[in-house]
Amino acid sequence: MTEGNFVDYLKVYASSGSGGGGSTHLHREKYITKGGPDGGDGGRGGHVIVRADNNLWTLFHLKFNKHFRAENGGHGSKQRSSGKDGEDIYINVPFGTIIRDGETQEILFEITKENTEQILLEGGMGGLGNWNFRSSTNQTPRYAQPGIEGKDGWFQFELKLLADVGLVGFPNAGKSTLLSVLTAAKPKIADYAFTTLKPNLGIVQYRDFQTFVMADIPGIIEGAAEGKGLGHRFLRHIERNSILLFLIPADSDNIEKEYKILLNELKQHNPELLDKNRLLAISKSDMLDDELKEEIKKELPKGIKTLFISSVAQQGLVELKDELWKMLNN
Repeated sequence: MTEGNFVDYLKVYASSGSGGGGSTHLHREKYITKGGPDGGDGGRGGHVIVRADNNLWTLFHLKFNKHFRAENGGHGSKQRSSGKDGEDIYINVPFGTIIRDGETQEILFEITKENTEQILLEGGMGGLGNWNFRSSTNQTPRYAQPGIEGKDGWFQFELKLLADVGLVGFPNAGKSTLLSVLTAAKPKIADYAFTTLKPNLGIVQYRDFQTFVMADIPGIIEGAAEGKGLGHRFLRHIERNSILLFLIPADSDNIEKEYKILLNELKQHNPELLDKNRLLAISKSDMLDDELKEEIKKELPKGIKTLFISSVAQQGLVELKDELWKMLNN
C-alpha cells in the first residue's frame, strides 16, 4: 500500500430501498364469480449495512465509489404473493472506522470488532395488500398500502487506526526505519523531514509465532495540535494505540525537552492520551559509546522507561520487542 493510497476520511452518499406497494388484486377464476381480495404484501426495501473487513486498513476502496443505493422491494401480486425483499447493500470498512451524520457530525456508531455489521439506513417496509383489509363489512377492499420510502443522506467516514503500538516522534527520528526493520512494511525512508506523509502499519513477529501491530504516525512538530506541520492530521490515529513508543534520536540537542514537547502536543489534542502506557527509545544509538550513553542517561526524562536502540545496526531491538510485549500483556 503506497502513501497515495491511504485514505482516512471521506463522505459517502447512501440510499436504502423503498418498500414495495401492496396489491389490490381481486381473485378471478372460472366458476368463481366473487373470489374476493387476494392481493399480497409488498417486499421490504434493502438496508444499507456497514460491515467490518479485517483485510482493509484504509478507506481508499471507497474513494471512487461514494454512492450506495440498496434495491427497492418488489410489489405484491395475486394469490397473496408477497413481493421480493430488496437486496441489502454492504459498505466494507476497516476496523477503527467511525461513521458520523454528514450534516450534524453526530457519531452514529463505530466499527471496532471483527464480524461487526451495523445498519446505516433501514429499508422501507412493504405495504399491506388488500387481503389484509377484508372484513365482514368490507368484503371487497379495493385499496392497499403503498410501500414506505427508503432513507438517504450523506455520511462521514473517519478512520482511526487500530494498532497495539504507535510510534511518536519528530520528523527524521527513525520511526519509518524502525518499522521497516521490525515488520515487513516498506515505508518511504529518506534523510529529509516529513518523508512519511501517511501512517503506515506493520505486523511485528514475536516469539512462538505471536504478533502485534505497530503504526508509524507522520512526524509531529511543536504546534501540531494547532494545525502546524502534518502531524495534526494524524494525531487521531494515536488515540486507538495501546502503547505509545516515543522515538528520539541520540543526536538530539535536548532529549528531555523534545519528549516534553511531544507529550504536550498529545495533551493539547486529547488529554486522555497521557493515560496510555509509554516507552521511550533513543534511536540511532550505534553512534554512542558506553561513556556517552552514561552521560545521556543523566539527562533522560523521569517517570518513563528508556531503551537505547539502533535500527540500522540491529541493536537493542530484541529487548525493545520484549518490553513492548510485556507491556501489552500486563
